[in-house]
Amino acid sequence: MIEIIVYALILALFQLWLLPASTRLNKLDWLLSSRDEPLDVSVIQGRIFRAGANLQESLAPFLALAILAHTQNAQLESVALMWLGARVLYVPCYVFNVKYVRSIVWIVSLGALICMAYRLV
Repeated sequence: MIEIIVYALILALFQLWLLPASTRLNKLDWLLSSRDEPLDVSVIQGRIFRAGANLQESLAPFLALAILAHTQNAQLESVALMWLGARVLYVPCYVFNVKYVRSIVWIVSLGALICMAYRLV
């Protein structure tokens, strides 16, 4: 379970920091500044930010459930991997506006969280 938690944190690092920063490499002065003035964002950048906000809403419950599963020796690795896989798929679905698939992927990730919580009770 520890490996899955680490992979989830790597996903967060990629999705919340590296991916948004990579879309602004041409604005290096702004990236190195205190960022007092907001930059205009493209449609893709806006989608990246919204997908990141969605991950933040899901990451805390996942981490709590995964840590509980680890401390209780609950065998939830397969469900945790399902959550992680769904969250990885969610990023390109959101960024490239794959509407219905994105919603299905989100439902799978939510279902994985519910399953983890149910199996811990």
